[in-house]
Amino acid sequence: MTEIWFTEKQTDHYGITMKLKEMYVREQTDFQDLALVETEEWGTMLLLDGMVMTTDRDEFVYHEMVAHPALFTHPNPEHVLVVGGGDGGVIREVLKHPEVKRAVLVDIDGKVIEYSKKYLPQIASGLDDPRVEVIVNDGFKHIHDHKNTYDVIMVDSTEPVGPAVQLFTRGFYQGIYDALKEDGMFVAQTDNPWFKADLIRNVNRDVRAVFPIVRTYWANVPTYPSGMWTFTLGSKKYDPLDLDETQIPEIDTKYYSPRLHKAAFALPKFVEELVK
Repeated sequence: MTEIWFTEKQTDHYGITMKLKEMYVREQTDFQDLALVETEEWGTMLLLDGMVMTTDRDEFVYHEMVAHPALFTHPNPEHVLVVGGGDGGVIREVLKHPEVKRAVLVDIDGKVIEYSKKYLPQIASGLDDPRVEVIVNDGFKHIHDHKNTYDVIMVDSTEPVGPAVQLFTRGFYQGIYDALKEDGMFVAQTDNPWFKADLIRNVNRDVRAVFPIVRTYWANVPTYPSGMWTFTLGSKKYDPLDLDETQIPEIDTKYYSPRLHKAAFALPKFVEELVK
């Protein structure tokens, strides 16, 4: 019997390989190559331009760690924007916070939203919630058009290729600053320190040029390059390290916890060197 394996080349010399059971969707959208596949090890997997975006089995790590550190740090996150994240995982986590009155998702590729609802229903479960507004549009433009609007902005982008390139620029971070209220904060995924050290260094430099408080934290996401994934938080007023973890309520999570909140900001020394 023929076996079908998929390999994501994470560098020119290294990749991650997994055995496939079934191909559900393979489509060239207006913006990227989209595939939804069933894997033996990780369940259903979303691929964009040949890169793993999310899987049934480990998705909770990434989505919880994008959402909860910022939402527990901000004392009243009523209005939240998610840029990208068409699979709906970050929105699902955002909705676990009762203070959130309105959550807006802006993804440039409506096909990601459409197919995630069909093939990743446990991830996309919050997209039809009445508190959620789903907009198919350019997140860069949306931010530019909505000044002083949001308490928290989350950038759930692909790696900096294709339409996501502009989401890793100083101009984008300045636009985020302007779209936030006077005590707002944002968080973005910022790749891994093993293969993208320069990206992390550059993002930190650019965010520091805009925001007075900048913190980097990390999590283990096994299907992402190297398994070690970083997130960068920029804040106008509130520092996630000032939060009293005993005041963080327990919510329905599998990775994030009150004990983990500050621990995630403790960086290995080689990562600390990147963000000095």
